[in-house]
Amino acid sequence: MKGGIGGALPAKRRWKGFVIAVLGLVLLSLLVPLVFLLGLHNGFHSSGLTTAQQSSTSNGVRVYSRHSTAKNGNQSEGDESRHMDDLMRRLEPTFSKDIRENFVGEAENKTAGSPLLDGLPKERSRANSTGVAAVHAATENIKGIDGSPMLDGLPKERSRANSTSVATTHAATENIKGIDEGEKLCELKFGSYCLWRHNHKEKVNDLTVRKMKDLLYVARAYYPSIAKLPALDKLSHEMKQNIQEFERVLSVTTIDKDLPPLIDQKLTKMEAVIAQAKACRVDCSNVDKKFRQLVDLTEDEATFHMRQSAFLYQLAVQTMPKSHHCLSMRLTVEYFRDPSPDIDQSLAERHLNPDLHHFVIFSNNVLASSAVINSTVMHAKESESQVFHVVTDRQNYFAMKLWFSRNKYMEATVEVLNIEDVKLDNNKASTPIHLSLPDEYRVSFHKVDRPSTTEYLSVFSHSHYLLPQIFHSLKKVVVLDDDVIVQRDLSDLWGIDMDGKVNGAVQSCSVRLAQLRKFFGNKRVDETSCAWMSGLNVVDLVRWREQDISGRYLKLVKEMNSEEAVTLRASLLTFQGEVYALDDKWVLSGLGHKYGVDIEAVKNARVLHFNGKMKPWLELGIHDYTVFWRKFVDPENQFLSDCNIN
Repeated sequence: MKGGIGGALPAKRRWKGFVIAVLGLVLLSLLVPLVFLLGLHNGFHSSGLTTAQQSSTSNGVRVYSRHSTAKNGNQSEGDESRHMDDLMRRLEPTFSKDIRENFVGEAENKTAGSPLLDGLPKERSRANSTGVAAVHAATENIKGIDGSPMLDGLPKERSRANSTSVATTHAATENIKGIDEGEKLCELKFGSYCLWRHNHKEKVNDLTVRKMKDLLYVARAYYPSIAKLPALDKLSHEMKQNIQEFERVLSVTTIDKDLPPLIDQKLTKMEAVIAQAKACRVDCSNVDKKFRQLVDLTEDEATFHMRQSAFLYQLAVQTMPKSHHCLSMRLTVEYFRDPSPDIDQSLAERHLNPDLHHFVIFSNNVLASSAVINSTVMHAKESESQVFHVVTDRQNYFAMKLWFSRNKYMEATVEVLNIEDVKLDNNKASTPIHLSLPDEYRVSFHKVDRPSTTEYLSVFSHSHYLLPQIFHSLKKVVVLDDDVIVQRDLSDLWGIDMDGKVNGAVQSCSVRLAQLRKFFGNKRVDETSCAWMSGLNVVDLVRWREQDISGRYLKLVKEMNSEEAVTLRASLLTFQGEVYALDDKWVLSGLGHKYGVDIEAVKNARVLHFNGKMKPWLELGIHDYTVFWRKFVDPENQFLSDCNIN
């Protein structure tokens, strides 16, 4: 009997140990994901506004990718939100395959990071020794946010009205400068999200709720010090009750109309309690410490919500709308149900006829490319001389084939090409070719002694450098981005004498290559050259072949393989001395990021360029300008109706 009992005990102990081990593993499996989800493994630090990594910096110049955001601040600021940074980077769209194969960290739509480079040229560096400039591959603009004329930071009319009050005017001026600079620093970190936020800021009308939050904030700061004093037990108890009551109300109410009755009495009681607390002799250092803790918590919360909002904005502008995805899928399915007929031989001859006016559009967006073509032919004097070549990828090829076969554009001819089917002369290994769209960059100069300025560039992508091989028989083409709208006849472009230049483009001389000399490393830079814009480009393919522009570009890309923003660097250097400056009147740019553009200027522009993240086909598009795009989209089209595109 004893032996039997004694022999059973060890087995029972082993069974209990096994159960405890299993429970411990289950508990750990629940706690570990929670710790990482909340970011507790990074500790708690002060607030900091950091997002994605910068593409590259030089002493005065920083370069960022199209969909990245700048990263400023010291090490502690970077550590504070590392968890959120990692989350945002993981959820952002992945880089396109062709870009990843060519260089690290850059894409047509991307976030990237890079090492530090040297500064601006000496003469500019000395003038702005403490200044910062940033080049960010996105698309935004800022000129003072509110667009009002500024005189020493104040609107001119206000300055005149208060000219007799020097001290007051100076203080107000400094305040406005601080606000304006804060908006620009926000743009430096978060890009066009800050412009969108500024122009969609809702007016806060729930003043009672705000007042309750303010009183609760103050009461929480005083309560710990009051609670430590035995003589003030009654006040402490009353303050605790008021705090709990306010917390209960605010937990279920966010607007004034939902507040319970008699809320005014509760406000009066809280104000009286706070007044008594302020009249008491308490340790000011404790109150100060509590206030600082509350400020830190509030700043952390505001930072989190701003970063979260910026991320959701980035997600919204980078993701194809569901309705557009529906359109592409429906067109593709319909194509295989009823394949479009073979191209008429006469149309095929037009595609190769160098005497006609040829337009090239690189796009993966059916509706956008259709709007470009529709606006061009509607304003053409002779649409029968126009031939449009839409270069797309395999995913959208069949949808575009069906769309352009069923929709007519007056007398113009439309050809759809799959770039992945293009046979290149020098592609012996048959390396797959992938479509890349124009790259867009934001260039911000943040200076200490002068107001910050921001400029926006868009340049050719890798796909554009295949033009001579795709169109062997053509001599001259006009390249249009899929985010432009044409409002005048473009036939005059074929009569321009480009003086032997290769690329006719609108220049942005507010950004000169000399300013970015260190950005190009040891490459030779023409100090008189300006940056240029894609969107509307007249390309002389004969001169392109003679100058071997594609070879130059590929050589530069290979040399810069380990650097960031390769497309921008290589494109600006490749076309150095090969750009013919078109009149600025040809294109009005910035309609995808710039608020406050004069509507009359928009109406009178020859070509509208919606460069920026707020494209006209997105819900986040700037409504004042999207109307100029929407009128070239047929709302009665059955496919658009079925996919709820309106």
